[in-house]
Amino acid sequence: MDAPEIMARSMSTPQETGKSKALWQYHSRSDRHSKVSCWGVLFDLLRESALLREHVRDGKVFFGVNHPMVDYVHRKKKNLDLVVCRPQTPWRGRNLLQLAAEYKVRLTPAQAAELGKLPVMLEAEVGAVLVALEAKACMTKHSASVPRLYDELNSSHQIVHGASNNALSIGMVTVNVAHEFVSPDRNKFFDPAMRTDISKHGQPRAAESIVNMVGDLPRRTSTSAVGYDGLGIVALDVRNDNVASVTVHTAHPAPKPGDIFHYETMLRRMANEYDSAFSRI
Repeated sequence: MDAPEIMARSMSTPQETGKSKALWQYHSRSDRHSKVSCWGVLFDLLRESALLREHVRDGKVFFGVNHPMVDYVHRKKKNLDLVVCRPQTPWRGRNLLQLAAEYKVRLTPAQAAELGKLPVMLEAEVGAVLVALEAKACMTKHSASVPRLYDELNSSHQIVHGASNNALSIGMVTVNVAHEFVSPDRNKFFDPAMRTDISKHGQPRAAESIVNMVGDLPRRTSTSAVGYDGLGIVALDVRNDNVASVTVHTAHPAPKPGDIFHYETMLRRMANEYDSAFSRI
């Protein structure tokens, strides 16, 4: 399962951001990191679920990007990063390979070959949502970000299940474990050489606050319950200086293999839930 490593490699290459076109590996006002995260999850899910591959091959299931989902009960609205869905119309948009090029997803030759072996999954106008992906990241000011991130993540599964109780709500949180971080908000310069205001993180305590927050989010094991159907945490080392590569962090406080928040555990649960819930579509 490759999404964390794909995220790290893709984020390592600085990209033009905002009106100034300044190069940044990560910028809080860009949603590229969440798009790459969701792309990686869908890539892994396609490889893990034979049923999803069958549905894609048969033209039953598509994907949607930035889908506005509306809670049927309270009429609350939220844009979901990426959804797996039944199509509303025969319209066909981008495929997964074209989406990777647009998001500047960096694949190894082996991963590109794997993608080429998969059935071609296409974008469509969203009908019924089967799986809703929400990706959030915390790169700096970890403790101060906890209340906001919790509220945003907690509202996501509520809106997804308020719209369709049968849909799977999946959340993935990326947490930065770097001891230093070059914040775009504190270094508003086009020239990287001028970015000298470096934020200091008291690690691992800073990252632990985000890991603990995710652990407090509600989770469910049936459609009669409330919460996420799958939650994962990916720890990355992101200095954000456009020099040091972004790397996947596997030591504390990253979830260990077998932990319910470990990425592979989340992905396998996601695949199993999909196979169980949508075997008859």
